[in-house]
Amino acid sequence: MAERALVTGAAGFVGRQVVGPLAAAGFEVHAILHITTEAPAGAAFGHRADLLAPGTAAALLRDIRPTVLVHAAWVVAHGRFWTAPENADWLEASTDLARAFAAAGGRRILGIGSCAEYAAADRDDALPWPETRAVAPDTPYGQAKAALAERLMGLAARTGVSVAWARLFHLFGPGEHPDRLVPSVMRALRQGRPADVASGTPVRDFSSTWFAGRALAAVAASRLEGPVNVASGEGRAIRALVGGIAAIAGRPDLPRLGALPDRPGEVPVMVADVARLRRVAGFTEAAPVERDLRRLWALTC
Repeated sequence: MAERALVTGAAGFVGRQVVGPLAAAGFEVHAILHITTEAPAGAAFGHRADLLAPGTAAALLRDIRPTVLVHAAWVVAHGRFWTAPENADWLEASTDLARAFAAAGGRRILGIGSCAEYAAADRDDALPWPETRAVAPDTPYGQAKAALAERLMGLAARTGVSVAWARLFHLFGPGEHPDRLVPSVMRALRQGRPADVASGTPVRDFSSTWFAGRALAAVAASRLEGPVNVASGEGRAIRALVGGIAAIAGRPDLPRLGALPDRPGEVPVMVADVARLRRVAGFTEAAPVERDLRRLWALTC
């Protein structure tokens, strides 16, 4: 009989891409969805629920009895999520969910965190950031995520539940808010108008949600415990990413680098050290950034 995996936020930007790879790995996948959303491909069952409502998590877990929990639900409103008061609500609801999961006999939790948990400045900032980098988030979003990671590790110590905490870096993919970098540039190029961006000099670790979904499923199925970076492990200047999109669109003349101001306090380099992802979780796939950009362009044309 297949192990039963419960995925929260299963219709979201990241969660929807975890369901299929989990099913392909042999899990019976149960997806937690909002009332108006459809279950993503690969889900054996869809359950509509509000995890912020008291008692909902415990009732679901009593009914479903999953052995693995992948918790991808969170407040995600573009721009606003960094400081949204709902971050505190999701911290408490997620803590309750994890406790109820352990009480229901659950075996393993994979929580979804963020590179926003890391300190903006630490030793060797230009080198890939390892999981041992200082955790010192400067936004309510990063603070809530870091607090949840700490609570889950405490739960693991008390109950024996296995816990992994995935820190995602810079993602693009289907379902992304249209005002974010990749979809906004693609939209402008499709319309034949200039794509205004900032200087594009900061270096970031880009990968698609398709890639991240496969990586997260591999982590969930592995024995890795504690934090793990989920990213490509390769740095790419934002201007190079924009140039790649322009090349795919056949409009290298349209991006206008420097047309927008750089954000104050922009971190020059944010690239993940992915040694734990490769060695401990066994996920050695290279991130096919150019291929996935082409795939996304084809989907959005």
